[in-house]
Amino acid sequence: MKKAWLALVFGSALFLAACGGGDEEATNTNNETENTTTENETTNEGTSGETAAAEGEALVRETCATCHGGNLQGMGNTPSLADVGSRLSEEEIHDVIVNGRGGMPGGLLQGEEAEAAAAWLAQQK
Repeated sequence: MKKAWLALVFGSALFLAACGGGDEEATNTNNETENTTTENETTNEGTSGETAAAEGEALVRETCATCHGGNLQGMGNTPSLADVGSRLSEEEIHDVIVNGRGGMPGGLLQGEEAEAAAAWLAQQK
């Protein structure tokens, strides 16, 4: 019984570590995305909707791609996010981001970041 419990705890720790971490390449990509967003805000001051969408996309790719795949196609037992907007409303997506669901931990994004990510994901159909 102790071995089974230890295996469960160890397996859970590995799973959570895989979902929460990033690598140097992801960090460099995030910096490039943030710089692009800043440039867009500077050159397209009248397109705040486009800037918000770009911010939502950057947040999703930065935070969710580790577990859901680079193209958000889903990996292993994580669902695809590529067409999540056809399955869930923006409010439902926001709820999953903030509170988690199944094996996904909640709270990875909060506040305006969660709203921006949910809005962008809701557009993915």
